[in-house]
Amino acid sequence: MSPRTRLLLHGKVVPTLLKLAWPNTLVMLAQASVGLIETWWVAHLGTDALAGMALVFPGFMMMQMLSGGAIGGGISSAIARALGGGRREDADALVLHALVINTILGLGFTALVLWFGPSLYAALGGEGGSLRAALTYSDIVFGGAVLIWLSNAFASVLRGTGNMMLPSISIVIGVVVLVPLSPLLIYGWGPVPAMGIAGAGWAVLVGMALSTIILAWAVISGRSIARLRWARLRWALFRAILAVGAVASVSTLQTTLTIALTTAVVARAGGPDAVAGYGTGTRLEYLLVPLVFGLG
Repeated sequence: MSPRTRLLLHGKVVPTLLKLAWPNTLVMLAQASVGLIETWWVAHLGTDALAGMALVFPGFMMMQMLSGGAIGGGISSAIARALGGGRREDADALVLHALVINTILGLGFTALVLWFGPSLYAALGGEGGSLRAALTYSDIVFGGAVLIWLSNAFASVLRGTGNMMLPSISIVIGVVVLVPLSPLLIYGWGPVPAMGIAGAGWAVLVGMALSTIILAWAVISGRSIARLRWARLRWALFRAILAVGAVASVSTLQTTLTIALTTAVVARAGGPDAVAGYGTGTRLEYLLVPLVFGLG
């Protein structure tokens, strides 16, 4: 039995919970900070750009919370239960099932937003420059939605084995890269052309791609207790993940729907300026979410 598995099965509850929670809280805080970093730099592009990001924010945050918290929690739970029950083969097979689920969901998000994005952001109050900014940013970040879902799938696999540190480190590395990359792509420098709000979207995807590569390497190379192996797909293993993830998704959907509806009300009452201000405040409020998800 590995030390991590022994800790999960026989360690004292409170110390074990805190030991496992703080790296997870760190990674969720790092992910939430992406929005604040982007907001800081995009704010200098003007109100329309900031309002456009605010229109995209509820959907983007929902995707992060679903992939990293709800479905991610289902993946971690299923793998931890398989390892705790001595079902090592099932734990390995669950890795493949997790990747299948998250790939499908990632592609689904991409298709839905690319198809319905213009109508959605218009319904939320986007118009003129703010709507164009929202679509530019949204098409990029949701075009690469699979990266976000796969990154959180690999991170959840590692967390399910008790390895909380590597997911935290990889996501933090991605955020550290984002800090200089975001202004570089937004405003340009030297041979790098200014991309405006599109640069903010590309910076997010580059940081996420780096995190995905690190996490995928850890799981695929065999450095994880649960390893990626080809196996026959079984509904029982899909159900083991979704039984937890689907229920946890209800709260996430409720929260983001509330934010989206409030954004629409604010847009109709105050226009782009009000949406920009409300979106910035919402990002600050979302910093509370990682504390709950980290312990979860």
